[in-house]
Amino acid sequence: MISSPLLYLLALVFLASAISFIEQKSKSKFFKYLPAVVLIYIFSMVLASLNVFEQNEAIDTVYENAKKYLLPAMLFLMLLQVDIRDFFKLGKSLLIAYTLAVFSIVFGFIAVSWAFSFDTDMAGAFGALSGSWTGGMANMVAVGTALDVSQEAFGYALIVDSVNYTIWMMFLLFLTPFAHYFNSFTTSHEQMAKLEAIGCVSAVGKKRYWLLIFLSALVSISVNFLAYSGFEILNYTTTTVILATVLGILGSFTKLKNINGSSLVGSAMLYMLIALIGSKALFENFSGVGVYVIAGFCILVIHSLIMVAGAKMFKLDLFSVSVASLSNIGGVASASILAATYNKALVGVGVLMAVMGFIIGTFVGLMVGNILIWMAG
Repeated sequence: MISSPLLYLLALVFLASAISFIEQKSKSKFFKYLPAVVLIYIFSMVLASLNVFEQNEAIDTVYENAKKYLLPAMLFLMLLQVDIRDFFKLGKSLLIAYTLAVFSIVFGFIAVSWAFSFDTDMAGAFGALSGSWTGGMANMVAVGTALDVSQEAFGYALIVDSVNYTIWMMFLLFLTPFAHYFNSFTTSHEQMAKLEAIGCVSAVGKKRYWLLIFLSALVSISVNFLAYSGFEILNYTTTTVILATVLGILGSFTKLKNINGSSLVGSAMLYMLIALIGSKALFENFSGVGVYVIAGFCILVIHSLIMVAGAKMFKLDLFSVSVASLSNIGGVASASILAATYNKALVGVGVLMAVMGFIIGTFVGLMVGNILIWMAG
């Protein structure tokens, strides 16, 4: 049993590093269905359930402090290479499809939360999940932490995210050959011929890891200091999350966005945060996950119905609605793959839509989470 806070952190760092390394080196399709972030959580949770980590005050303090400072640092780095101006270069149909996807997902979460009568904790967990389904895993962690979601409830949401996303991606890929029939139904005119491939900033040159770590640490300490000094937006953690997000967006308009390596350092921090959260969850508390997976599928059904109705109303093609959907529920990699199945020249469109989620995901998740908690109260 590990009782030392230092050994506790080192064990989690080793776990996250090992799984990430294996994913990078492996050519197996296994990681497409169970990505490193999910495996890190599962293994960390298993170690906690086997009582490998002693639950003492010193470890609890290190856990809270690590989360408190890693979260804003990660958000800042994740947003540095996002250029919000590129988003508005997309065509009208793609902008409508993206807006429709976000609206339908938000509506689906609210409707399903009401229908399933979630308690306050699960309402917060699904609020965190909405942060993932309109942004990414970083947004999910940020929202879940800000809403003070328990480790067990967050684990449920993470499982729902993994299962539903995997099946949804396979379904959208399956629909690709039937684009002609869908476009005939919506009487849409495909705009895929010569869309300019636009994506997030691709930094080149020497990676400046120490500079990025210094900048992210400075941001983290600063936003925590502001929150500690009495400046609060809803609560302490929400304050640090929003301030770090704003600073990251502002930084993307400066030369900081050209520093290579920010996404890699940010991803390392994300993996560590997932390992930390998993280390406080217990395996025996996940016996009722099935009902939440069903709730997740209900959200996807509502989302798809609204997307089809919107496609008919606005004459949107299957490419636009599918990529808009997966860029939210999936992410950069999955949206790029889907876009490439239509036309390799359109990969940048999928990238840009997914990257946009990093900006809005935290705010949407916080909004939805607070609405769901209010409904559950």
